[in-house]
Amino acid sequence: MTKRTPPEICDGCGANTKVHEVGGNELCQDCRIIAEALSRDPDTIARIMKLTGLDTTPKKIFDKEKATSFSGLPEVLDAVRFRTRDRDLNKWYVSISEIEGQPVEIFASTAFDRDHHLQSRISNLTTITRLISLILRHVFLDEVLTLEKTLKQLHRSSRQPNDLPDMLSQVLGKYASSKYSTVDSDDSHPV
Repeated sequence: MTKRTPPEICDGCGANTKVHEVGGNELCQDCRIIAEALSRDPDTIARIMKLTGLDTTPKKIFDKEKATSFSGLPEVLDAVRFRTRDRDLNKWYVSISEIEGQPVEIFASTAFDRDHHLQSRISNLTTITRLISLILRHVFLDEVLTLEKTLKQLHRSSRQPNDLPDMLSQVLGKYASSKYSTVDSDDSHPV
């Protein structure tokens, strides 16, 4: 099986193209222009939607004061660091980033991250913390969860071919539309 570099997928339209970071999401040029226009002048966008016959409800989408949709994480966040030990007495550091006292990201690291015996555990831990962070942003910041975002986090967690995050992304990739598929061969079969 050959592992490919994760595709650059637009979180907006799903196109497999060059993307740009916009408010915590990766958007193609077209979606980036739309997102910038929406945040800059939502009233004009609402009028254009009405002119084209598109449904403009719910109104809160265009109400700047009531909008609560996820707009990305700020560059700097408050964080709390905890030091803990696992059952093998390895020392770990867990950092929780917060917005208004609510957890929105979690990171874990160890002083032994170059230890080959811990590489598999670190890869699995990275996967867990990335997925938990995605869930925390959904719970506290209303970030929309998608299979594509989940696959992206699994790809970013993988440290080597066929590790647990790589295997999970291959299997879950089969449920994504073909333009999100990351598997070159059909080595994974349902049991």
